[in-house]
Amino acid sequence: MTTGAQTPRPPARPRRSRLRTFLPLGIAAWLVLEIWLLTVVAGASSGLVVFLLLVAGLFLGSVVIKRAGRRAFANLTRTLQQQQAGTAPGTRPDSEGNGLMMLGGLLLILPGLISDALGLLLLLPPVQKAVSRRAQHSVERRLREAGPGTFGDAFRQARMHRPDGKVVQGEVVRDEPDDTPRGPRPPLDR
Repeated sequence: MTTGAQTPRPPARPRRSRLRTFLPLGIAAWLVLEIWLLTVVAGASSGLVVFLLLVAGLFLGSVVIKRAGRRAFANLTRTLQQQQAGTAPGTRPDSEGNGLMMLGGLLLILPGLISDALGLLLLLPPVQKAVSRRAQHSVERRLREAGPGTFGDAFRQARMHRPDGKVVQGEVVRDEPDDTPRGPRPPLDR
């Protein structure tokens, strides 16, 4: 019988999120489905038809991405010119959806018929508006639900590293008024 101190147990690992668990499985299932669908189409017609479909998707996707990139760059240039002129930049309805157009073009470039169908769907303006609205509501809901210690609270929290390696969470409180000029900041690690 030994009379020593027990070895400490390692801390329990945090649970894996559902996304990290099911995303690889979803990608694998999507790849298998794409390959199966390509073989079905090749069996019904010929391999040349499948090749032409894939090349057409690549060409159309690159055209869509190029067009959306040009629109985004033109909108950025217009906004910068308006800011330099001192006028408030206005939002135009055609400036929305460039990101979804680029995503649709990327899906068209990816080889596969399902990704091509999803890419073509994302090019339709009603689908773009619905996806954009849904994504905006989802982000707003997540930010409202964010509690202390999460990404939503990251701007109010700071972490201090002590010399012994421990991390101490805290909150930054400034005693000086905002109009006081600040000098150079001292380094955080000492």
